[in-house]
Amino acid sequence: MKSDVEELMPKLLPVEFGANTEDLGLNRTPRNPQEYLRQVQLEASLCPEVVVAQIDPKKLKRKQTVDVPVEGCHAAPVGFSPSLRWQQQQVSNFSDIRQSIAKNRKHWSSQTLDDNVLMPKLADEEGWKRFCLGEKLYLGTSSCDPDEEPESALDYCKVGFPPFLSIVSRLNQTTLLMVLEILISWFEEREFVPQLGRWLYALLACLEKPLLPEAHSSIRQLARRCAQFRSTLESREDEKLPALNLLICLVARYFEQSDLADQPE
Repeated sequence: MKSDVEELMPKLLPVEFGANTEDLGLNRTPRNPQEYLRQVQLEASLCPEVVVAQIDPKKLKRKQTVDVPVEGCHAAPVGFSPSLRWQQQQVSNFSDIRQSIAKNRKHWSSQTLDDNVLMPKLADEEGWKRFCLGEKLYLGTSSCDPDEEPESALDYCKVGFPPFLSIVSRLNQTTLLMVLEILISWFEEREFVPQLGRWLYALLACLEKPLLPEAHSSIRQLARRCAQFRSTLESREDEKLPALNLLICLVARYFEQSDLADQPE
């Protein structure tokens, strides 16, 4: 008599069994393919239809998941948040700049760099910090030393190379994202400076859409850090405020991270 499983399940591989297979035991070596398949059927028929695992609760870790909160931005202090019209205008200007860069990328990337422009290797994190920010910022010395000779301002090794189009147009998306992450990481532990702002703006202008997941994470980290640093400013007249507002605006409104956007007061 056939089991319930044999009756209900369709036969995907029909096999004809001879009369001698009725007494075939599981310990006996099959003599042909038919006997082997019959043994498989017999072995399956001995398995229970439902199996319950016996688990010792004491051996389980108490916390099996990790909660990752989705953090927003620090709310802007009263009077520090830009108007909606200002934000919309910045997004429009930024879009025009991105289109221009994309259109002329091939031209700018073919331009010959000066002999003193030695771009770091891909994985040289410290080299990129020196290249973009200059030795003074990298080493922690003041960028506004009143006793400093004016001629040294042209020494890009000290003050950092500006994000010339001939430089940023040479960066592929992998390198560009890596440099962006390096600078954001540096900003997490330092104050905002104009040279940093120029590079962040240029890298965002060259960041292609749709964004990769790691790019989403990086730019959101940037907006949160800008908002956090903005909350420490003492005056609306601080020269850093427009740049911080601009970066938050671009991340939130151009790159569609709307939960990070400044809301009109």
